Amino acid sequence: MKETIEYHFFPSDTKSLVKKIGKETLLECLKQMLLIRNFEIRAESAYLQGKIGGFFHSYMGQEPIQTAAVNVMGKNQWWTTTYRCHALALLLGATPNELMAELFGRATGNAKGRGGSMHFYTERMLGGFGIVAGQVPVATGAAFTMKYLKQDGVSVCFLGEGAVAQGSFHESLNLASLWNLPAIYVIENNKWGMGTAVSRAISAQPIAEKQAPSYSMKSYTLNGMDFFNCYAGFAHIFEEVRKTSRPVLIEVVTERFRGHSISDPGAYRSKDDVAKCMEKDPILTFFKTLSENGFINDQQYEALDKEQKELVLAAIKFADESPWPDPITLGEDVFAP
Repeated sequence: MKETIEYHFFPSDTKSLVKKIGKETLLECLKQMLLIRNFEIRAESAYLQGKIGGFFHSYMGQEPIQTAAVNVMGKNQWWTTTYRCHALALLLGATPNELMAELFGRATGNAKGRGGSMHFYTERMLGGFGIVAGQVPVATGAAFTMKYLKQDGVSVCFLGEGAVAQGSFHESLNLASLWNLPAIYVIENNKWGMGTAVSRAISAQPIAEKQAPSYSMKSYTLNGMDFFNCYAGFAHIFEEVRKTSRPVLIEVVTERFRGHSISDPGAYRSKDDVAKCMEKDPILTFFKTLSENGFINDQQYEALDKEQKELVLAAIKFADESPWPDPITLGEDVFAP
């Protein structure tokens, strides 16, 4: 029998948030989420056709989290994330062309074809990290730098619930608390660390609520399937951290629509469980709210979705036609002490 975890979500009022955020911004957020969804779907298809190699981790189902975070805090923070990094790169301004080319391993890619799916970068994104919890010390260092140089802003670190069991997670939170660093650690709890249920891997839950007091930090829990709850939570937390220069630990409870990676058939989840999960599609829930407020109708939604799909299809064409890296450049940009 599964243990039921009682989550205490940050309070939010969708009706008032719709009015506060406004039609223009909300439609832009919908557009961003549809771009992420279409990018993942078409890139997954290209992978299955053999055009993409290596690892591939889809963000499908989790779109509201990072979309809300970036729209609340703005791009001019320091951002780090996991190997599930496609969405954050798109939100921070990387083009579908350069990202798809990177997946294809081409010279026109985001990292010149050298990083692949797990290592996207932008001017303010310190990377997607292939090592579990590898980004947490880096994000902590970014927060230290901001404080040391007296720079405004925060360091935002996304991590999976599986990273909570890693020592670097605890060492980083300990230092962030000791040194009063402006860091926001966001645990995206999609309930599965690879194929292991979170209840079998993390002993104390709710995660943020249990872990944060050990480091004299505040914690918050957000509903990752609800854009408005994420928006309200991130808005409150962002202002709090900027005022206090104290780190905060967040747990965002979400679902992923795919296996851990594209090579994971997800046999540990029944078809019924996956179907029920996808019935709670956060993009469709978000669209329904916008529709009820007269911001968009079915035909406009379909047109917007088609527009994003065409952008991604154009990116696939761009990647397919881009040159392979010249082997002679393989050693460039490699740091060796």
